Amino acid sequence: MRLQGKCAVIVGAGQTPGDTIGNGRAMALLFAREGARVLCVDRIGARARSTAEEIQAAGGDAAHFAADISRAEDCAALVQAGVDAWGRVDVLVNNAGIGGGDAPAHKIEAAAWERVLAVNLSGMLWTIKAALPVMRAQGGGAIVNISSLASVAGGFQVAYEVSKAGVNRLTTSVAQSNARYGVRCNAVMPGFMDTPMAVAGIAEARGRTPDEVREERNRRVPLNGQMGTAWDTAHAALFLASDEAAFITGVILPVDGGMGVNIG
Repeated sequence: MRLQGKCAVIVGAGQTPGDTIGNGRAMALLFAREGARVLCVDRIGARARSTAEEIQAAGGDAAHFAADISRAEDCAALVQAGVDAWGRVDVLVNNAGIGGGDAPAHKIEAAAWERVLAVNLSGMLWTIKAALPVMRAQGGGAIVNISSLASVAGGFQVAYEVSKAGVNRLTTSVAQSNARYGVRCNAVMPGFMDTPMAVAGIAEARGRTPDEVREERNRRVPLNGQMGTAWDTAHAALFLASDEAAFITGVILPVDGGMGVNIG
């Protein structure tokens, strides 16, 4: 019960179709098991509802909300939905992200660049902007942003890489400017994870099978030659959201099986 009595808004809590669990749903389920009341937010309302219903079926307290975080007004509405449901927002998790249509710098199209930045970076800013007045007024809160090892490595997805590098700096900026109000802001930086969006998405884009992609990605992970799972992301986010991390802010936490060590 590490989040007992807390109200958490998890953006990107829906589940991309696939045979493994995604980061958003894993975080929502874990947070609920640890005592949080969870507002599951997703662009596709049915996916948010499915996660909320799974929490409720297990005896947890959850609601759902549909929002497109590329729209600032939707970001304000999702935070207000958390306030309307439970009177406060103790935890905000920014997990929504996309990568479709991305390419290296010499190939990227303007529409793909603008869409990825609008969702992955600007969307996080707008949700944070909406949540900060609530958290400041109530005397504190915890924001957890989901970044990526691509923020410091890569070369083939310029929009995604730049957006996640921006998430890292957004995290430290928000942490610095809100520490005196008791609002903490940290990020989880996952490496290769066996999630539907990562494995199935890459397989489809490259015309390969999921098993081929999974095997290739596993070989590149130093720790046991095995990708992480969404539960690894979820447990890191749980720690940063909980009072166990009460003296931690502005941290970009790698959860990558040692891949970042290889990069330097």
